[in-house]
Amino acid sequence: MKVKTILVSQPEPKMENSPYSRLIEKSKVKVDFRPFIHVEGVAAKIVRQQKIDLNDYTAIILTSRNAVDHFFRIADEMRFKVPDTMKYFCQSEAVAFYLQKYVVYRKRKIYVGKRLFSDLIPMFKKYKDEKFLLPSSDTLKQQVPKTLDELKLNWTRGIFYKTVVSDLSDLRDVYYDILVFFSPSGIESLLKNFPDFEQNNTRIAVFGNSTVKAAADAGLRIDIQAPTPETPSMTMALQKYISDANK
Repeated sequence: MKVKTILVSQPEPKMENSPYSRLIEKSKVKVDFRPFIHVEGVAAKIVRQQKIDLNDYTAIILTSRNAVDHFFRIADEMRFKVPDTMKYFCQSEAVAFYLQKYVVYRKRKIYVGKRLFSDLIPMFKKYKDEKFLLPSSDTLKQQVPKTLDELKLNWTRGIFYKTVVSDLSDLRDVYYDILVFFSPSGIESLLKNFPDFEQNNTRIAVFGNSTVKAAADAGLRIDIQAPTPETPSMTMALQKYISDANK
């Protein structure tokens, strides 16, 4: 069956020449973007109930831009002036660059991983005597606490924001040839919004092992999967599938 329409369960990319733009141009398909989940901040009162006092910490572990936003939001709500001596451990360059929204970069102690959380391990070992705060969502990859515990760091997790299912009721009668998912939360949102969802001819594309498992556990047929050695990105996997399907 040919592919004409795709729904990506994420916000539309902000850059003009995104891989999806090239996919649309090359394959002549319609691609829509719609976040199936969104992030909501937790109130400062709830953070206090977690027995978190921002004065107690000398270092912040930041795994995403959301973590950056919500750490500084909570600091502001608690009227906590973040000291210049605070150390920031950022999972990637993108997160570290985003930190400039809140701090003067060159004047701060910022330690940056390449991409994976494990890339920060040498830096954690070097500064193992710090008191670390991990602002996170209500969902957290198991590798993160496992790594911090194995290093025997003095660290605390604070739930500063949560992942919430978006209302997709306006899509009930809209049909797409392919639905694209990047997280188990996206699969959960599909099933919460449409508990009577029947896949039929809809192709399901999934990125990452945890999303594959969530789709399989939900009884969905997985038609497109990434990353693979042949197709390391979702757009490459979609391109390959569409090229075969639309011959």
